[in-house]
Amino acid sequence: MRTIAIIGSGIIGLIAAHALRRRGYHVTLYSDRTAEQWLNESRPTGTAARFDMALSYERELGLNHWDDAAPRGEGVFLTFCPKLHNQLIRLIGRAPRPFQAVDLRLQCHRWMNDFDGTLVIENVTVERLDAIAREHDLTIVAAGRADLCRLFPRDDARSTYDSAQRNLAMVITTGGPMSFEGCPLTPVKFEFLGTDGEAFFVPYFHKDRGPAWNILFEPKPGSRMDRFTSAKSGEEVLAIAKQVIHELFPWDDEWMRPMQLADPNGWLTGRVVPTVRKPVATLPSGRVVTAIGDTVISYDPIAAQGANSGVKQTRHLVDAIAARGDQPFDAAWMTSTFDEFFETHARFACDFTNLFLEPIPPPAKELLIAQYGSDGRADNDSGQQCIADAFFANFNDPRELTAAFGDMRRMREVIEKETGRSWIRSAVRGRAAVLRNQLFSRS
Repeated sequence: MRTIAIIGSGIIGLIAAHALRRRGYHVTLYSDRTAEQWLNESRPTGTAARFDMALSYERELGLNHWDDAAPRGEGVFLTFCPKLHNQLIRLIGRAPRPFQAVDLRLQCHRWMNDFDGTLVIENVTVERLDAIAREHDLTIVAAGRADLCRLFPRDDARSTYDSAQRNLAMVITTGGPMSFEGCPLTPVKFEFLGTDGEAFFVPYFHKDRGPAWNILFEPKPGSRMDRFTSAKSGEEVLAIAKQVIHELFPWDDEWMRPMQLADPNGWLTGRVVPTVRKPVATLPSGRVVTAIGDTVISYDPIAAQGANSGVKQTRHLVDAIAARGDQPFDAAWMTSTFDEFFETHARFACDFTNLFLEPIPPPAKELLIAQYGSDGRADNDSGQQCIADAFFANFNDPRELTAAFGDMRRMREVIEKETGRSWIRSAVRGRAAVLRNQLFSRS
């Protein structure tokens, strides 16, 4: 049986390792830390919330150890504010199947201990990578945004940005309620402030504390929200977070006030330059290696596509490896395999992510207006609710709706399909409802 090396023990590298072992390949996994170090000494590298398409693959592989313990994310509760304190539009959409966010330190610890291939604890350098590639039929780099990703050239044609569009801060909290007033489900709560950035509250399963909240801030550089860059501890990030909520989103102030830091390592600050890279790196010897996950496509986390796209890419790559038989894993195969995945899946995830990084386009406004009045109740089968549900379903599968966000004709067709009536009626009804709410809130 052919031999495969995987560099990196994050969730994407581990899913690939388990999937290839299930196919019967001899797999060597190289990790820069032990399972215990993942659990007890590491920071989580992100929220890594995953929706049904990604979770289904993990369940096929028997990796779904937290289905009965983790909070069941049931939908989205979104508030759009074009300017400070103006809650112009609210959307509550239900998910047909729950999403899940589990502390990746816990997942990596368990999945490493469950791995039945060869595990090597080693910080792989470029020189060492060349030797590993010589010893294996295929070498896959899943090292996230670490130094090895620079071996893979930037794909300028597929990369929209050359700089970070947001500064980032993440903190994991406990002690707060696991629900929101006025919302009948357990959602990811989105707060959009057009002038400043975004805040996201994700139901989360912490490695030690159980149900918790993973809170992500995406400040626009230089905005009133942009206060986290000099923070040196999780306590400091949480204190700044509470100030931001108090000043920019005061309706969440009481809800967030009792929250405490879940653990000393449960925080991050930084930034991400959204980048698509070429899927082939040529090493000094002339040998080639390929990449998956953040190593080849680095998403801003604003639309939660990073881990989801990485899992989908892993499934695609594993299927392609199996279909390759005894033929060589050469650069042409690596390129064509990635190109197929990008054109059929990842380009939609990239476009959907970029949508949130830019000013809201007119077709997206049309959707928000047409869904106005959604409340997320399980017994609500109105057209407005169907539109809100379709919006959230796009996070699971961005192929569904992403093209419509840039095309008014397509968006109006979506509205008519979901409501069963003319888009004009939905537009008139929605605008009238938004206006009434604005007049009421000012009175």
